[in-house]
Amino acid sequence: MEEFRRAYARLCAAPQEPVLRRLRERGAAPGRGRLDLAAQSLSLETCGALGRLLPGAAPFTEVALGDCGLSGEGVTLLLHGLCSNTTVKLLDLKGNNLRSMGAEALGKLLRQNKSLRSLILEWNSLGMGEEGFSSFCQGLGANSFLQWLDLRSNQINHQGAGELAMALKQNTSLQELDLRWNNIGLLGGRALLNCLHSNKTLKRLELAGNNVPSDILKAVEQAMNHNQDRQTILSETQNRASVLSKEVLSLKDEKTKQFLDLMDTIDKQREEIARSDRMSAARVSQLQEALNEQHSIMNSLKAKLQMTEAALALSEQKVHNLGELLNAMRQEQTSMAECHLKELQQQKQEGADREAKLFRDLSAAGEKNLLLRNQVDELEKKCKIQQDQLFQVKQDLTNTTAELKLRAMQAEERLETEKRRFKQSLEDVESLRVKEVNHLTQHMEASEHSMQERIQKLEAIRIALEEELSQTKAAALTERGQAEEELIKVRNWARLEEQRLEHLEEKLRLMTESRDEAQNCCLKQKQMVAEAQAKASQLSLHADGLRRRLEELQQDLNSKEEEKVTEVNKVKVELQEQIGHLQAERTAQDGLREKIAALERQLKALSSSHRESMLDKEGEISVLLEKLRMKEADISRMREEEAQRASFLQNAIMAYVQGSPLGTHSSRK
Repeated sequence: MEEFRRAYARLCAAPQEPVLRRLRERGAAPGRGRLDLAAQSLSLETCGALGRLLPGAAPFTEVALGDCGLSGEGVTLLLHGLCSNTTVKLLDLKGNNLRSMGAEALGKLLRQNKSLRSLILEWNSLGMGEEGFSSFCQGLGANSFLQWLDLRSNQINHQGAGELAMALKQNTSLQELDLRWNNIGLLGGRALLNCLHSNKTLKRLELAGNNVPSDILKAVEQAMNHNQDRQTILSETQNRASVLSKEVLSLKDEKTKQFLDLMDTIDKQREEIARSDRMSAARVSQLQEALNEQHSIMNSLKAKLQMTEAALALSEQKVHNLGELLNAMRQEQTSMAECHLKELQQQKQEGADREAKLFRDLSAAGEKNLLLRNQVDELEKKCKIQQDQLFQVKQDLTNTTAELKLRAMQAEERLETEKRRFKQSLEDVESLRVKEVNHLTQHMEASEHSMQERIQKLEAIRIALEEELSQTKAAALTERGQAEEELIKVRNWARLEEQRLEHLEEKLRLMTESRDEAQNCCLKQKQMVAEAQAKASQLSLHADGLRRRLEELQQDLNSKEEEKVTEVNKVKVELQEQIGHLQAERTAQDGLREKIAALERQLKALSSSHRESMLDKEGEISVLLEKLRMKEADISRMREEEAQRASFLQNAIMAYVQGSPLGTHSSRK
């Protein structure tokens, strides 16, 4: 404010002391956004300086210049500066007796300024100059930013009201207009009432003290109420549309989040299944290696048993031959040989029992392997039923199972080859045994002396074989324990797979719940549409009430017309009687002629007033009919808009639900 005061003092050759004092006081005051020079007599030089300072250097939002005695040139200079101002929101020019020149400057201001929201022009004379007021009205019609205009006590007649009505038809921003205490009259009131049919933004119009009939005031008030209702309905519809759009956007965000979460869970499940497949493949390979090792151990044991059987058969044959030759001489040796044979038979029986036990263990392991395979097949079937979206993973599982089956077939083929080899080796051993028996019979006499040494060696071999059998038994027990541990691990893995399947079922249940929630939201939107339709039906009921009121007014008008006809007939009869009396007593009653003339004048006044009342009633009826037509048009348009919005919203929600992954999943099911 201090800078503004200095600039004013610098621009004026003779600055006014009251203005400087007021600017200094306002600079010390806390509110510095208001330039208040009310009740200050401003000179032409001061007006020019203010007009040069106001365009951009003054950070004011309100300018109060009431009761300043401004001249036409001074107002022109001031308003010329305000034309390019972008900060002033309120301008107060009341009590300055502005006339034609001021009205023209105000019209230019309204055409060029884009920041002014309130304009106070109370106690001026803008309506005195027709050309100036018409330019003011043209500027008002071109303005689209002003919201409040005060034109109280401006001597505006019915012609000025017509100019204002034309401006209000073009204006789209003015919300409040105060025209109290002017000379608008009946014609001006009708012009303003007619302009309200096309103006939908004006919410408040004051016409008190203008000699406007009460019916026009009521019609204006009804038009203002209609505009207010329209604005409230528009604001409510906009708010509902914004709420619906926000809800649709929130639903879209939730669906995208759910889709992304679902994709993440599917990726994680795929990774877990791939990891479990790798682990199962590794475990199956380990089990296959363990089975191969067991087969190799069994083959080695079978070979050792065959060797022992061959050695035992040879020893038996030798002992039998030696017993026949040396029965008499070596009974003790034969008894020892028999004991040894019994022990060897026992060992052979034990070896056969152990071999049978090993075979049973192998068959049990094979059955358990078959059970595991059946469990794997059942798990694959469950995965196929519950996981339609994991088809690729199922193919991988089937491939792995096929590979396992191929490996099992290969292992069985290997077993068959090993059996064939074992049979071939048995046949070779039998042929060798026959050859050795023949050779021993030929060299029996030469081997009698070394028999005892061989028996000792056989005993040593027997002891070694017993140790080897105990070792193989311990190894078989350890391998059996390992096989049982592997079976326990496989069972645990199957339990984990069942838990994962339960987790997937829970996720599917959650997805179905989210779909149900979306359907509930759709039902809520339908309920809101039903409420809007109910409101539209209420508006139609209100329109029916207005129609009934119009019919009642028509009936009242008909009754008044009948009363008027009866009164006119009565008056005619009375006049005819009086005319007869006057004709009979014309010469003696000159004074009665004057009374007759007065009565005739009263009759004319009554007929003219009755005609005016008829015209007013007809205008009111036309206004009510127009209002009823506008109400019906608004109601039909609102119904169509609500129906279109409801259909658009329903189509958008259905399209979104069908286009979302949840919708495709449900449709696929």
